[in-house]
Amino acid sequence: MPPPPCTTERAGGCLIPIVGPSGVGKDTLIEKARRAFGDRHDIMFVRRTITRPADAGGEDHEAVDQATFQRRLADGAFAVHWRAHGLSYGIPNSVRDHVEAGGLAVVNGSRHAMPAIARAFPVLHVVEITADPAILARRLAVRGRETAEMIAARLRRPRAGAPGLPLPTEIDNSGSPEEAAARLVALIGKLATGD
Repeated sequence: MPPPPCTTERAGGCLIPIVGPSGVGKDTLIEKARRAFGDRHDIMFVRRTITRPADAGGEDHEAVDQATFQRRLADGAFAVHWRAHGLSYGIPNSVRDHVEAGGLAVVNGSRHAMPAIARAFPVLHVVEITADPAILARRLAVRGRETAEMIAARLRRPRAGAPGLPLPTEIDNSGSPEEAAARLVALIGKLATGD
């Protein structure tokens, strides 16, 4: 049975995983939403723990080496964790505490990890950021981290929907990031108030 969705008709604790392919603009949109909500204590923007250097670009994260990550994992420091692209990712237990206390938590998620995330957070509202494949391919090429073959493989990956999980709300980021961020901010605001 799928977890109950966090909906605009129901205020309360909820995890909002933001998913989508690399290069679609998740980090940019999450950062714009974080700025829009400022110091609201009921809305948390999650700082993940990642085995990636702090200066590697992308989201603000807690950078740790693999040994430290494994030690924290053994100590039970993460509400959920996964591996992707040769890196380990962890969502700290403080996020679960925030959600259980009735707050919203926005996290850069992973399509691959959604089943584990849904098990750890029984009430969630998945947001999938999408973009036209040609635009996404250009963005990935400009980033310069992957070969053309790797980019093509990324573009063939399945979307976020998975059996037993609620369908994601889709936000298209093919246009300006400001437009997509405004839609994300509006959705988070509605989920926070239950309007």
